Amino acid sequence: MSRPLKLQSSKAKTEPRVDHQTREEQIYEAAARLICEKGFGQSSMSDIAEAMGMTKAGIYHHIDSKEDLLFRIMMYGMDLFEEKVRDRVVDIRDPVERLRAAIRAHVLLYTRDRPKEITVVLNEGYVLHSHQQERVNERKRDYLQFLQNAIEEVIEAGKAEPIDPKLAALALLGMINWMYRWYRPDGRLRDTEIAESITDFFLRGLLKPVPTT
Repeated sequence: MSRPLKLQSSKAKTEPRVDHQTREEQIYEAAARLICEKGFGQSSMSDIAEAMGMTKAGIYHHIDSKEDLLFRIMMYGMDLFEEKVRDRVVDIRDPVERLRAAIRAHVLLYTRDRPKEITVVLNEGYVLHSHQQERVNERKRDYLQFLQNAIEEVIEAGKAEPIDPKLAALALLGMINWMYRWYRPDGRLRDTEIAESITDFFLRGLLKPVPTT
């Protein structure tokens, strides 16, 4: 029997990204890692400043408040979703291949880049003011619609079993978005193996069997 995947510790550290372009992005990612480890309420601006090697005054030069910081992290997280998933596959004409590429890219966003701000998007939105929540939720709905449209196209092409496309898209997101609770870089499977396995698992459930001769 194969060994189960290793689960991710709540205190597991994530290597910093190497493609930072702005000081603000560095702050977002450092703060997001702290919030994921300690929770929003238990993470102070002093903690964030210490993690960045900055003073609180230096942090406030870039950020208006702790709540403003959380909102910016979430919007930055959605920027990454759009840049690294949707924008890379949106021009693929075949809906099955577009969906396949989107699932794989989405998984690799967790396993390869592992941006902690994505986890914050999923878990800390209740802290935001209502108008900020709506802006984040609107972008999440846009991404859901993108997946739903791809699934609809697969169904219309006669390649998928009859299923509610929104339900299928939500099930897909639920499967991938839970990864932050168990994935760890030193686990048994490589990131590409996990991406291919999850992609195949979902598509085998969605697509009609290929007729055999």
